[in-house]
Amino acid sequence: MLEKNAVTSVPIHDLLQRRWSPRAFDANRPVSRAQLAALLEAARWSPSCNGVEPWRYLILDRTRDAEGFEKAFECLSDSNKLWVKNVPLLMLSVASSDPLPPDRPNRWTQHDVGMASMSIVLQSVALGLAAHQMAGYNVEKARAAFSIPPEFTPMAMIAVGYQAAPEVLDEATKKKELTVRARKPLGERFFEGGWGKPVQI
Repeated sequence: MLEKNAVTSVPIHDLLQRRWSPRAFDANRPVSRAQLAALLEAARWSPSCNGVEPWRYLILDRTRDAEGFEKAFECLSDSNKLWVKNVPLLMLSVASSDPLPPDRPNRWTQHDVGMASMSIVLQSVALGLAAHQMAGYNVEKARAAFSIPPEFTPMAMIAVGYQAAPEVLDEATKKKELTVRARKPLGERFFEGGWGKPVQI
């Protein structure tokens, strides 16, 4: 299994350091229902504004619902189809428009769904699985394929499974898989004392 641990400026938790988004998945190793239950439970206990829990997830398990999986697969971009063909489990995260009580607009629903998805990703790492979130899919096609009501917003497709060697990938995707991970310096994205003033650590 290819490891691409984050090279951090200070120590961070092992789960966070090991988390990355591989594209090489083992087509012959399904995600068990017990593992899926743990992923969903991790999302269920994510924080949300006023406890609204605005997340919804469509679960597409290739071994249990080949037709549903194929519908989700057909929504993906061509570049994602190249590697998702080996993935055993897809999820589609969806944000509700549930208001804050008593009936106030809730602009934090998509933020909260992102936190729930990160919980799924980190729980995947803890279980020895890998997860890769994707923006590369046709939102309206997914909405139509799964009859998602208009008051819900599809957010990201999430591939989950066991990692495989990069050799299962086509050459262009393999090159992406082997690219060294990098992040911008803290001071370029984190400010203190005013906008644009780099945090001093």
